[in-house]
Amino acid sequence: MIRRPLDNRKFVITSVVLFFTLLYCGRLVYMQLLTDKYEVKARNSGRKVKVDIPPRGFIFDRNEKPLVINDIAYDLVVIPREAKNPDSIALCRILGIDLEGYSRRMRKARIYSPRKESVFEKQLSSETYARLQEILHYRLPGFDIVKNPVRKYPRKIAAHLLGYTGEVNQQKADKDPYYRQGDYIGISGIEASYEKSLRGNKGTRIVVVDRFNKEKGSFKEGKYDTIGIPGNGLYCSLDADLQEYGELLMSNKKGSVVAIEPSTGEILAMVSSPSYDPNLFVGRARSKNYPKLIQDTVNVPLFNRALMASYPPGSIFKLIDALVAQQEGVLQTSTHYPCAGGYPPMGGKPKCHRHPGVDLYGAIQYSCNSYFSYVFRSIVDKNEFRKFEDGYENWRRHILSFGVGRHLDTDLPHELIGNVPSVKYYNKVFGKNHWRSNTIVSLGIGQAELGILPVQMANVMCIIANRGYYYIPHVIKRIQNDTINQSKWKEKHHCTVDSIYFIPVIDGMQKVVESGTAAASKLSDIVICGKTGTAQNPHGKDHAVFVCFAPRDNPKIAMAVVVENCGFGGTWAAPIASLMIEKYLKGKVARTDMEKRMVEADLINNKNIVAEPQH
Repeated sequence: MIRRPLDNRKFVITSVVLFFTLLYCGRLVYMQLLTDKYEVKARNSGRKVKVDIPPRGFIFDRNEKPLVINDIAYDLVVIPREAKNPDSIALCRILGIDLEGYSRRMRKARIYSPRKESVFEKQLSSETYARLQEILHYRLPGFDIVKNPVRKYPRKIAAHLLGYTGEVNQQKADKDPYYRQGDYIGISGIEASYEKSLRGNKGTRIVVVDRFNKEKGSFKEGKYDTIGIPGNGLYCSLDADLQEYGELLMSNKKGSVVAIEPSTGEILAMVSSPSYDPNLFVGRARSKNYPKLIQDTVNVPLFNRALMASYPPGSIFKLIDALVAQQEGVLQTSTHYPCAGGYPPMGGKPKCHRHPGVDLYGAIQYSCNSYFSYVFRSIVDKNEFRKFEDGYENWRRHILSFGVGRHLDTDLPHELIGNVPSVKYYNKVFGKNHWRSNTIVSLGIGQAELGILPVQMANVMCIIANRGYYYIPHVIKRIQNDTINQSKWKEKHHCTVDSIYFIPVIDGMQKVVESGTAAASKLSDIVICGKTGTAQNPHGKDHAVFVCFAPRDNPKIAMAVVVENCGFGGTWAAPIASLMIEKYLKGKVARTDMEKRMVEADLINNKNIVAEPQH
């Protein structure tokens, strides 16, 4: 029998209809009998998904003293699509806004998403919260109140190191599905670099609501709920008492203090002054206080000088040159160079205070500019190099190995690199083959284009204290309920100078504090090895610098102190470092007269400045 075309068409149509009918029936059977997940989506008017924001992890110091904890705040949120005829007049009266402000917020919420929850009013006061609760479920459809943890700082310290949190912007929310508008995220400091550990994981709850949007209980007894996981606690290396004391000593001064434990690289204190109370950035207060702080262009309190301020190191750089010159075989401890109030080959420039010719120990002890100008020239003009530029690049290679002029790769954000000028830079400034060692001889005494961060200065002290190596400076010791890659922090980073050449430099540093330019800051029962410096400042008075470590044997602390616009390292920077060493190693300070002078000195307004003829 031959099938006609019409029969074929009927067969195809019947088959297609039968196929889709069976598919549809099978889907209905699956949805209604085999699974109930679609029941969750059904009757949306009676269901609401609520997101539980977990509390951020606490931050503790090295002795488990709390530095950052949490408080609870309440935000008013809105889903624009569900906000049908709310009592806007009553809401405006409770919030203290006008109808124009109400409309502006609603427009912003609709632009974000008509179907998603967004923040209408942040950080409700307890009175506002109570008044809203009375009308929320009956007169404000589409609105709800959600609980949000906010940060609280028991001690008003370490603002730059701890950092702060802020509201997630739209760009971040679009990029990372974890966040939504109104969430908080770490903006700076530890809060930013350890955001994923601190934030935890959100939970969700499906609740049943009546026609007034009032919650009646959990859907399916919480079968589809997920539990929020609080953020992990961070245990940092900071010593809260030492940090607080450093900030006290640096009050009314511009500058920075960085203290590191040489044997681990753990940061013990990181002071940037002027600073601010971190509680000023909590909740609604942030929107009022942030503009005031950012507009303070005189004190610049939001600027983290410890990680971002690049200073000419001044005479403290002579220590590195002394080490490099010994390694290169162009300097012995007995090497003498003349000083007649300055560097003779350049007509007495750089200048120096007059003293007789000295050996390496005396040059460090009295910080002789002329001596270290000769030392610098001997390194870059070494005979084995065919071209002068090769000698300079060799010197620069040594300097970079000390962690200067490059990132140290700490676990804190916004760390800059400072500057060790390259051959390319000087060829551009002076022209190729138009510059020599004497052209740039001021590099040998830490001036000219050199720029070093305070954290790098302290790290150099760790290298000298350890006789040739350092661990990357870091602030987190461990994370609660999480793992941290400790191998990075336990790796030794060696400089290019052999350990045998550190002893003469350390001997000279000990003399600096016992009978040299920092003698006024010595401790009778703790051997401090240090070096004063005066960093030139083209915009005003020079900066005082002091670097050190203590005790000499088995060092427990290495430090760098920079006090801006006050002259000499021995006058202000060295006493601050010495007092902090006494506080850390002995637990209390006995030199109350020195402490009082440092605390009461107002160097920002140029009071209490005493000039001293030293480097």
